[in-house]
Amino acid sequence: MFGMKRTRRAGVVAAVALGVALVAAGCSSSGGDAGGDAGEDGGDANLSITMLPKNLGNPYFDTSTGGAEEATEEFGGTFEEVGPSEASPTSQVQYIQTAAQQGAGGLIVSANDPEAICDALDEARSAGVKVVTFDSDTNPDCRDLFINQATAEGIAKIQVDLIAEQIGDAGQVAVLSASANATNQNAWIETMKELLASDHPDIELVEVAYGDDDDQTSFDKTAALLQTYPELKGIISPTTVGISAAARYLSTSEYKGKVALTGLGTPNQMREYVEDGTVTAFALWNPADLGYLAAWATQALITGEITGAEGDSFEAGKLGSFEVGADGAVLLGDPYVFDADNIGDFDF
Repeated sequence: MFGMKRTRRAGVVAAVALGVALVAAGCSSSGGDAGGDAGEDGGDANLSITMLPKNLGNPYFDTSTGGAEEATEEFGGTFEEVGPSEASPTSQVQYIQTAAQQGAGGLIVSANDPEAICDALDEARSAGVKVVTFDSDTNPDCRDLFINQATAEGIAKIQVDLIAEQIGDAGQVAVLSASANATNQNAWIETMKELLASDHPDIELVEVAYGDDDDQTSFDKTAALLQTYPELKGIISPTTVGISAAARYLSTSEYKGKVALTGLGTPNQMREYVEDGTVTAFALWNPADLGYLAAWATQALITGEITGAEGDSFEAGKLGSFEVGADGAVLLGDPYVFDADNIGDFDF
């Protein structure tokens, strides 16, 4: 099941905004020149970028990878995406080790576990590889920067606000998460619990279920939640795989229009379910921008523009200037709500 690898020169994807289908179609083998070509603006810097998502074949990560590849093309580096087929805690270790052995200049990682890959990342950093996490962080000591899509509080609050509005601020809800070890998911869920307790006392969180970022598992978990809790009013799924699988189940079930669903999804995944009334509204940031920012941040570390210290600032192409915050975190921005009025305006 493991050993999957996709290697690309930066620039294969001409326009990430055309959507996940084009990103996937742009995956062609080019041999993975690990030493890299620093390009006109890179001088002697090793601008060879390796991207390691939680797993391959995930539309969300396909889109963020496209953004990173676009950025790498702009600053004249080389780009490679590698990763496991399944998002398990230790499945990324071998790819980190290989990237370091092959002389990558920078490694961009969405961590499946906050601690399980730390030893491998420490070894890579000792070999001179700059490590940037995005989407899901490790222990801060294991990397140079974390590109955060939004604050945990902001992401949790928008999802709680959406489900509260959709169920009349009362009733039973469940969470359909990714893996039990996912750093970002767990942080959001803990904040959701706090917000529900403090601001929505009439909403009861009955269960947190885990679909492991697998479509069929998430689909089956949705069915199980509805069977276990016949009074369930809503589901929050803070994962793009989970929310689309849950929507697919609801759309052809007796629960369509009766059980609310919200969470984090991409417009292309969720458009049909918004248009057919299965889903009212959901949220996300632009994953292409997240990958794009992560690549520019990696470039800034490699070239010495920044060290990763709090207060450092760097330019990120079309996204403008960003500042490093506490614990080496860089914030992309606030989540965005998609609904029937605006979903047609987006294509990713």
